[in-house]
Amino acid sequence: MRHATFCIIQLFVVSFLVISCASCESENQEENNNSENDSIEFYFGADLSYVNELEDCGAIYKDQDGDEKEVYSIFEQMGANLVRLRLWHNPDWTYYSNYSDVKKAIQRAKNANMKVLLDFHYSDTWADPSRQLIPRAWQSEVNNTQALGELLYNYTYNTLNELSQEDLLPDIVQVGNEINTMILQEDEENDPLDWQRNSHLINKGIQAVRDISGVRNKNIEVMLHIAQPENGLWWFEEATSNGVSDFDWIGLSYYPIWSQYELNEVHIPLSTLINTYHKKLMIVETAYPFTLDNADSANNILGEDALTNNFPASGQGQLDYLNQLYNIVKTAGGQGLVYWEPAWVSTNCFTQWAQGSHWDNATLFDHSGKATEGINFYTNAFDE
Repeated sequence: MRHATFCIIQLFVVSFLVISCASCESENQEENNNSENDSIEFYFGADLSYVNELEDCGAIYKDQDGDEKEVYSIFEQMGANLVRLRLWHNPDWTYYSNYSDVKKAIQRAKNANMKVLLDFHYSDTWADPSRQLIPRAWQSEVNNTQALGELLYNYTYNTLNELSQEDLLPDIVQVGNEINTMILQEDEENDPLDWQRNSHLINKGIQAVRDISGVRNKNIEVMLHIAQPENGLWWFEEATSNGVSDFDWIGLSYYPIWSQYELNEVHIPLSTLINTYHKKLMIVETAYPFTLDNADSANNILGEDALTNNFPASGQGQLDYLNQLYNIVKTAGGQGLVYWEPAWVSTNCFTQWAQGSHWDNATLFDHSGKATEGINFYTNAFDE
């Protein structure tokens, strides 16, 4: 009897210890999940959305020694710690930047030990300040804000849930891309901002991210992205006054050619945004030409008028621009800088407009596929 009682007590103690250890492990795991993004002081990012397509078109990438290498590895070895990827809802004009393509790209980023910023465009095509076209599948509900909000929520949640089932959840999610104008519009007329509609839709996207983050016990941060810092000043004032406040990051595109702020002035809006809203800030799009030469029949978007601060269109000028912008962002209190499409090199494939690349003179690889001096910007990560 005493032996049986002892065994029962022993079993109880062992069970208690197992449960306690499991609880501790769960708490530690939760703590790790909630702090995993906090371990990075500054994000050095690359938007590699085009890479899968370009490699299918025959693009090759070489390091600075001229050795051909896997492109994600080139960025990781240079110091990049974040990959940004765009996601279109259901594009019928391309096989890329859809769910299956993004899933493949996220896996490549994770294989290279880099964090992932997933950019929901909430459109079947490019979403930007000039157009925020609603996906065709949602067209019937364009004037039904409640129903449209549910569609947006379900799409965001289900996409992230599917990614989670393959351990491919992103670390940061953009709820929209360059959403200066009202999201999910019927045409390109850029209707005046109806904040009752706009805030409801944005908040439904944010809620979806928060909900999947809770269900999957992973800290996924939310970013709202506006093109050009001067637009961020009025947009975030209006957004927060209309109930859009549950976000972690202010994301900005900054191209001096399209901004009223020169490079030596851009610290003003950056500091203002950080100090006013007490959110983290990241430049999620910027670029600088390493040459003015064109490699193909697709006209280059960035030409001589894109040059700033007396930096020439050269690899060194590209690096000097990035290093100066990095120092400006960091001094202002920002925590990230992403180069937009550094791998969009020229190939025989076509864009919607022409054969080749409209960015071939502003990539971080020259016309032979060799990394330019500009890619050395990422080595700043080793000093963080």
